[in-house]
Amino acid sequence: MYESQSITKLPFFNGENYPFWKNQMRLFIKSSDYLVWDAIEDGPIILMKRDDEGRLVPKRKGEMSEDDRKKLQINDKALHMLFCAFRPDIYSKVSSIESAKEVWDTLETTYEGTSDVKETKIGIINLSYENFKMEPDETVSKMFDRFSTIVNGLKGFGEIILGDKLVRKLLYSLPESWDGKRTAIIEAKNLKTLKLDELVCSLLTHEIMKQGREDEKKKEEWRSLR
Repeated sequence: MYESQSITKLPFFNGENYPFWKNQMRLFIKSSDYLVWDAIEDGPIILMKRDDEGRLVPKRKGEMSEDDRKKLQINDKALHMLFCAFRPDIYSKVSSIESAKEVWDTLETTYEGTSDVKETKIGIINLSYENFKMEPDETVSKMFDRFSTIVNGLKGFGEIILGDKLVRKLLYSLPESWDGKRTAIIEAKNLKTLKLDELVCSLLTHEIMKQGREDEKKKEEWRSLR
C-alpha cells in the first residue's frame, strides 16, 4: 500500500515507481494552475513581434511588457514545481534545463524509455491484465491490490480502462468456487453503473461470511469427534 499524499504538498519523486508519480504530479499541477501544466505539455511561450519588414521575430527583453513577463514566468513556475519534487541526484541531472517541457520529457525518456520501450512495457502490463485471475487461497484484499497495481501501471502510461470494464474484469477473474456470488451480483446489479469499490466491498462481505461458515463447519466436525 502507498502512503497518501497531502493535497497541498508536492508529490515527491525518489526515482522509483515513475508512472505513479507522473500521474500524481500531473493531477497536482493541473489542480494548482492549468497554465503551468500547459507549459509542461506544450513548452514555454515564445513572445513574438513584427519587425519593420512585417516578419515575426522574438521580442527582446527590453521590449517586453509586464504582461509579457507574466507569461514568461509560467515556465519558471513549472520548473520550480518540478525541481522541488526531485531528490538531489535527480535534480542535478535536469537542473541546467530551462524548459519545463524538456525536463518532463527527459524524465519520461529516462524512467519510461523510448517510445519502443514504452510500448513493450505497456504490452507486458496489458498481458498481465488480460491474464489476471484470482490465485488459489488468495484473499479478496490481496487480489484487489494486485489488480490495482496493474490498472495503475496502465494508467501511468496513459492507458485508461473504463469503470464498467474493470468491474466485469474483476468479477470474471473469480474462480469457480465464487460462481454463486458472481451470478447473484450479475442478476442483482447493473454492471454498467456498479462501482469497483462497491463490488470489492460485496466480495469482502461474502468472503467473511464464507469464512465464518467454514469455521463453524470445522467446529462441528471437531465436536462430532469428541
